[in-house]
Amino acid sequence: MDTIQIQTSSKSYDVFVGEGVISEISTFLSNHFTNLTRILIITDETVGKIHLDKLVPLLSTWDPVIFTAPSGEKAKTFEVFYDALSIALENRLDRKSVILALGGGAVGDLSGFVAASFMRGIPFIQVPTTILAHDSAVGGKVAINHPLGKNMIGAFHQPEAVFYDLELLNTLPEQEIRSGFAEVIKHALIYDANFYQWLKTDIRHLDSLTSDQLFESLTKGIKIKNEFVSKDEKETGIRAYLNFGHTLGHAIESEMGYGNFTHGEAVMIGMVFALKLSNEVLGLSFKSDEFTAWVQGLGYQTEIPGHLSAERLLSKMKQDKKSAGGSVRFVLLEQIGKPTLQELSDEFLLGQLKNF
Repeated sequence: MDTIQIQTSSKSYDVFVGEGVISEISTFLSNHFTNLTRILIITDETVGKIHLDKLVPLLSTWDPVIFTAPSGEKAKTFEVFYDALSIALENRLDRKSVILALGGGAVGDLSGFVAASFMRGIPFIQVPTTILAHDSAVGGKVAINHPLGKNMIGAFHQPEAVFYDLELLNTLPEQEIRSGFAEVIKHALIYDANFYQWLKTDIRHLDSLTSDQLFESLTKGIKIKNEFVSKDEKETGIRAYLNFGHTLGHAIESEMGYGNFTHGEAVMIGMVFALKLSNEVLGLSFKSDEFTAWVQGLGYQTEIPGHLSAERLLSKMKQDKKSAGGSVRFVLLEQIGKPTLQELSDEFLLGQLKNF
């Protein structure tokens, strides 16, 4: 097991990573909270069937309440958010209660926003069940979606802890492994050339990741995320670099319909596009064609789905949170490990999208 301390301006907390770490949750709750009144577990239909019976017995002292959301991005709607708050009210949660998010990134985002909103903020704990959540469970960004934009309604609300039990990842389908591992690759590209070279050399097939490879990849990714979050909790500066690949990725997700294209696979297309822009705009010497060949070998799609229009994608990118005054700002790379924000014109982006 590894314990990684996340330090932000508002709070410090631990991420516990390893096999079997959820067995420590009961002890943590008893030690961390005085007079804990109620526990609300928020999960989704898929995860609940597989993992609830591993968690609930550990919390029998508090007779936890369960709220089950739809699976995937369908959890992140106003209606589901409202229903979760209603369950909290009906079961008389109060400011000495805690919410546990058992699931992937969507469940973590929903749970954190419920926790941030209920009684103006109560504690919550992340219990991730996907590789993707090594990124989303750390850093305190919580949100739901709007038809006009992904994660546009939310808050910054840091968890009390993250229990990242690697045994819960054993049931992931290959598509979810790909989705999550895209964020691992992102962390390497924006921060650590050596980590990227290790990934490119050692990771050739995502369906046969060893326990050691997974542990190394996830702990390294979490530590890299902390390097940005600890210096810029509210994304007023360098934390925006964590959105590498996300500007186009979010636009693809929105245009495809949330839940019809996984987050990480959309972000991978966004990263391939951003690397080509980095070659074009900043003279990045990194060979993006080699990168594309590697990730295609891992099973990633690297082209924009053919039925999506460049004009519609540009319109969605202009609604991105990093955009300012209607101009699109992309995270690009000057070199591996050296990201920068670059404002790009509509005309240039349309041309690049059509060529891509």
